Amino acid sequence: MANTKSAIKRIRQNARRRERNRVITTRTRTFVKKARAAQGDGSLEEARTATMDAIRTLDKAAEKGILHKNNAARRKGRLMAALAKIEKERA
Repeated sequence: MANTKSAIKRIRQNARRRERNRVITTRTRTFVKKARAAQGDGSLEEARTATMDAIRTLDKAAEKGILHKNNAARRKGRLMAALAKIEKERA
């Protein structure tokens, strides 16, 4: 157990930040999962909108420092590559 006032405050801060980070991480995973599902079996327009939503949430997570910017960039690149492949096949 923490002994000093500063350590107790740190525990409170860390708990708040952990909760916020968890919410944003979960939201990001959900949007990426929806984008992959839409790319797999949805319409082309659905896949586009879902992918753009996922990219938006990845950017927000990277901006807040929850995801590393290169991690977000890699995920965005993979989503866009998959979308481009679908567009090429269906066009």
